[in-house]
Amino acid sequence: MTNEPERTVLYEEHKRLGAMLIDFHGWEMPVRYTSIPQEHQQVRESAGLFDLCHMGRLAISGPQAEEWLQALITNDTAAIETGNARYTLFCQEDGTILDDAIVYRLEESFLLVVNASNTTKIIDWMTSHRDGREAELEDLTRSEAMISIQGPDALACTIPLLEAPENAWDSLGYYQIISAQYESEPVLAARTGYTGEDGLELYLAGDPGVRLWRQLLETGGNRTAPIGLGARDTLRLEAGMPLYGNDIDETTNPYCAGLGFAVKLDKETPFPGQQKLREIEETGPSEKLCGFIVESRRIARTGMEIYAGDEKVGRITSGAPSPTIQEPIAMGYLDCDYLDRLAGGQAPEPEVDLRGKREKLRLEHLPFFSRKRKKTV
Repeated sequence: MTNEPERTVLYEEHKRLGAMLIDFHGWEMPVRYTSIPQEHQQVRESAGLFDLCHMGRLAISGPQAEEWLQALITNDTAAIETGNARYTLFCQEDGTILDDAIVYRLEESFLLVVNASNTTKIIDWMTSHRDGREAELEDLTRSEAMISIQGPDALACTIPLLEAPENAWDSLGYYQIISAQYESEPVLAARTGYTGEDGLELYLAGDPGVRLWRQLLETGGNRTAPIGLGARDTLRLEAGMPLYGNDIDETTNPYCAGLGFAVKLDKETPFPGQQKLREIEETGPSEKLCGFIVESRRIARTGMEIYAGDEKVGRITSGAPSPTIQEPIAMGYLDCDYLDRLAGGQAPEPEVDLRGKREKLRLEHLPFFSRKRKKTV
């Protein structure tokens, strides 16, 4: 007997819109509605709507809530003002990554957003490390909705539908969150995302969430469209954002993944992996997450090996055709020793083994796409 995947509050909306649904980490989710390239460009050119109700949302509250979080995450909550957020990591004692997350400081609590595949793992990890602290964890994943709207027109399509304090939108910066209302129901609106575009991630109760989803599509006209997981993956890959389970996992550490900015080794409260990460930071990682453009029309896929001549020097962790750049792109790890030799002209250029045939890889600085830079590469 197999377990049926769970369904988000937007499941019936996905069916009505003709989505192709798949089992994604135990949730029946839309992978696409039309085509992945079309949905990708919708977000790059206008605005796209994402169902993120499968993402783990954990409310951390109580007199010692901050102390509890500080003892578990790599970033420093003391540096987060109310209404702000930080990207952070949960690490094991050996410095490898249990999950990546976003933590928001609200008026009287913290909101932690973790990956769908890791929600249970992180709840168990936090519970086992509570150590009698006076703090509580409430799992909001199934009781509330999470909707994201991303793209150049995202804010213009959303703001007219929400009520917020005067000047709230003008002052809302990247990685900040405000309280608003939709049809008199409370909404948390965060200026965060996973696409490389501007946009909002919206947290609200289930039924109002369904109504807001419908209204965003109805009032947005051609400016808004539903987007599936397929385009979400190509968008985040162009933006150089790692995916847990592909680019980071329990075998990788923050420094090899280029995530050292989220590790605050000098914060007062010790956290799991702190000492090991201090050692890695001092000596340097053994491998580095890099960006590649495949110099052919073939796609480098997860797990494919990278060679320099006869020497295996790395592996692909993510790869896809890029609708924006119009070339196959990938991320993967290269040995730092090889990178040093390559920089000194003492090693051949990397190639990926595509099912027995080698294709050249061109190293590319991440991200492949950045809206801030106003260019594609």
